[in-house]
Amino acid sequence: MPSLSSALISIIEKIVPEKWMKRYEIFIYSANIGFLAAEYLVVSLLMGVIGGLPAYIASNWMYALVAFLALFLGMAFGYPYWRISKRTEEMEKMLPDAFFYLASSLRAGISFSEALEELTTAKFGPLTDEFRKTVAEIKKGRPTTDALRAFAIRNKRSSVLYRSMMIIIEALERGAPMSDVLVFVGNDVREILRIKQERKASTGMQVMFFIITSGVIGPLILGVVAQIMVSMNVGDINLPVETVKNILLGFVVLQAIVSGLGIGVIREGKYSAGLKYSLLLAIMGVIVYQGASGVAFAA
Repeated sequence: MPSLSSALISIIEKIVPEKWMKRYEIFIYSANIGFLAAEYLVVSLLMGVIGGLPAYIASNWMYALVAFLALFLGMAFGYPYWRISKRTEEMEKMLPDAFFYLASSLRAGISFSEALEELTTAKFGPLTDEFRKTVAEIKKGRPTTDALRAFAIRNKRSSVLYRSMMIIIEALERGAPMSDVLVFVGNDVREILRIKQERKASTGMQVMFFIITSGVIGPLILGVVAQIMVSMNVGDINLPVETVKNILLGFVVLQAIVSGLGIGVIREGKYSAGLKYSLLLAIMGVIVYQGASGVAFAA
């Protein structure tokens, strides 16, 4: 088994361009996943194969391919993205309190570097871990502004974290009163998060509409249509049932992907945020479609 996994890792390293592999390495590193890029891709491929085999045995290659792609993409990209999103959300939530904590430490008369070190003993979740990395870099001799800039770059996926840290860096370089700047930025971040929360709350009905139509009602109707075609396929009538069912299944998955991307735009203003919804809706849609198309109607 170790030799097989080593062979698969070597194949992936040869097939995937080095530039893409480096980007993927950063991606899974940001998600705190303890694998190298090639290793994690092998794990994702094996998960896809494990999910695709039962689907192939129970049905046909079309469903096996759908199961393989769903599990592979979910493991390789969906799960790390979910971890990053969850971690980023927790860090954004704690950022204002961390800035207020820093400001109070500075007003007590200690230096900015000492205030950062004191922050590493506080409980701010993943944000504390990021500040520990920053303090460790400072202790190794890296300038404070460079260490904070590295913090911002590591979390560039979050516009809130990146923008806030760049403001702090600029204030440090210009010698501004840091306690006042930290309070100002903390209040600004808190207001941004409040607006985001209001946006999510106000778009709840639209999101539910997408989920119900693309994940339940649409697949249910198409599944019933497929089963009606099966019941009509008697005597001299010979309809291409399997072909039509595969086309309908493809439409269910396509509709789920488009609806998921739409949810991402509505809730967070970017298509990439909708990938997790696309995966969820695709799984829901396939399950509902398969259930509806397997129901036998009485003659």
